[in-house]
Amino acid sequence: MRGDEPLASAVTAAIRGGDLAGLRRLLAGDAELARARIVDDSGGSRTLMHVLTDWPAKCPNGAQTVAVLVAAGADVNARFEGMHSETPLQWAASADDVEVLDALLDAGADIDADGAVIGGGTALADARAFAQWRAAHRLVERGARVTLTDAATLGLRDDLERLLPGATADEVDAAFWGACHGGQRECAERLLGLGAEVNWLPPWEPLTPFDAALRNGFDALAGWLRRHGGKHATKL
Repeated sequence: MRGDEPLASAVTAAIRGGDLAGLRRLLAGDAELARARIVDDSGGSRTLMHVLTDWPAKCPNGAQTVAVLVAAGADVNARFEGMHSETPLQWAASADDVEVLDALLDAGADIDADGAVIGGGTALADARAFAQWRAAHRLVERGARVTLTDAATLGLRDDLERLLPGATADEVDAAFWGACHGGQRECAERLLGLGAEVNWLPPWEPLTPFDAALRNGFDALAGWLRRHGGKHATKL
């Protein structure tokens, strides 16, 4: 159904407004609604779980809404169809919606589902790339698979050391950038000592580690980077 159809508008309003009673009435009136897709103007389609987790997420009664939708037959692992293939969990992680993230995991969401807009990775890749620190750490607590960049960005020193053997120069550079993006000086120092490029530019945005640290408010780390030759990308 299209987003401007009356049923789509009604169910979207119920979900976004946390109206559990209204949502139950709509689901009871249409046995297929819980698995329905809403098509947007670009041709992409989302599920009702995606409606719940769409930015900025954090809808009232979010966890209870997950339970209502699951009870009616919604698939917590259904993917967006269109420009990407993200799951509701990936959207919740991108919005730092920890309450709904937990509810989705409790309902069987795949914590390591791929297809994220960040390098085709997992919900954890989305959370740390978008600086959604609560969601990122919660995913780790819940058992998410951790990459070298995840470990560096979140300051997970044990994981960092576990994953460093065999890492390529590009992986060390990416992890160093992540450590600066996440304000993790100890990890940054460790990676710089291994030869990370202090002014490495990632393929996803034209920001140096110095720029990334400043953007996220890690001024002390930015000062340390400057002392080691860190520069703005515009000065390279």
